[in-house]
Amino acid sequence: MTHPRLWIVNLGTVNLAILLLAVSVVAQSGKPGAVRPLSAVKFEADDSKCLRSATENGDPDTGPSTLILKAAPTCDVPWHYHTAEEQLIVTQGSVRTEMEGMPATMLESGGFAMMPGKVKHRFSCQSKTECIMFVTFDRKYDIFWVNDKSQPGTPVK
Repeated sequence: MTHPRLWIVNLGTVNLAILLLAVSVVAQSGKPGAVRPLSAVKFEADDSKCLRSATENGDPDTGPSTLILKAAPTCDVPWHYHTAEEQLIVTQGSVRTEMEGMPATMLESGGFAMMPGKVKHRFSCQSKTECIMFVTFDRKYDIFWVNDKSQPGTPVK
């Protein structure tokens, strides 16, 4: 069996140049990795009074991002939607998640939900202790609150 490095070298000068260019681009991005225990997360007030959040990765004001949310017991985040697709993973607590056109579902630790962009949804922490969720957005973060299902949302951010 050929060693992977030797096999790459044997691909030819053009392929080697492309590979070296790709490695150079990744190295130039200078983006460091991140490792952070939950105890080190600095939560701040969020759009909903019973919710606190922290940005874990990316920049929600300009592009894709990952946030960690901490919801107080009985916290209810009303109907809203985002332009971006949202993915949610519950890591602590019981979270009741609802999405327009789908029945409400109770998510426990490890539970997952994906809300396509512009699809109305809501959630609430149903635990006696706080709920913790990781949320990713595939583009810039915005939120539109929906007061009446028949009315368009009002932008917040």
